[in-house]
Amino acid sequence: MNDSTMILSDGRRLGYSVYGDPDGIPLLLFHGTPGSRVWFTEDDSIAKELSICLIATDRPGYGLSDKKNNGTLLDYAQDIKELAEHLQLDKFSVLGVSGGGAFAAAVTSALPKKVDTCILVCTATPFKNGKPPKTMSKENRLAFYLTNHFPWLLKLIEKSKKKLVDHKPEVYKENLKKGGSHLSDWDNKILLDDDVLENGVLHSKEAYRQGVDGVIDEGKLLTRDWGFKVEDLERPVIVWHGEKDTFSPIIEVKNMANKIPYVKTNYLEEAGHFLTESEEVWKSILVNFRESLIKY
Repeated sequence: MNDSTMILSDGRRLGYSVYGDPDGIPLLLFHGTPGSRVWFTEDDSIAKELSICLIATDRPGYGLSDKKNNGTLLDYAQDIKELAEHLQLDKFSVLGVSGGGAFAAAVTSALPKKVDTCILVCTATPFKNGKPPKTMSKENRLAFYLTNHFPWLLKLIEKSKKKLVDHKPEVYKENLKKGGSHLSDWDNKILLDDDVLENGVLHSKEAYRQGVDGVIDEGKLLTRDWGFKVEDLERPVIVWHGEKDTFSPIIEVKNMANKIPYVKTNYLEEAGHFLTESEEVWKSILVNFRESLIKY
């Protein structure tokens, strides 16, 4: 992992890390909510083998990236445009996971001449009238409700998580191992993997580096109008989603995917939300990405 920062035109700092083959095909990674640029404990051998350069960013308020007041999904596209110029990338592809899917779609919408392919993995979907779908787990729906109506309470909850991650990581991992009835069998099994848990601690530690405001601000963004329509996306989109996902219900994802003009869908029958934590699925995603570039 190679941690780096750059200064954006408005004076903010943007943090990112590079994995895989530094001279390979550029694929920008957008983490979930909350999340960070820390995707791997060391490096990604699969990306290196496939000659893919993974560039993982910290969004505003997370990790090494400064907060942006009153930012929007489309504002982040400007950050990515400047990062691409900084890295001398004429073209690149984007991959967004969970909440990061909204940002990947936003970048694709705003920069159609820069983005080759957009990959949405267990992605979030637009909410109707700012409300999460009833098919979403009640735990996740509650978090979004608190984001908009009682942010101070959600902030207390997130602060308690940060305290565990920073000072009692073993307790944090044990809590994750317990899983929950609101998770699919796939996700509960993933959370028993010690390597996944160790990486999860590092990922979360960076997510909360500056505090918990990042997750509160971003949660509000995801419930609002995204500022663009997926029907207007001009670039190829590849969707990967687990049919047992309780965080982002499959029915909502299928409804969204049906509106995207150039889309290829991969629905995994028994999979849940944590797709990128599965080495087998992650390899399939990257191999499919390489093949898609040849087709398009």
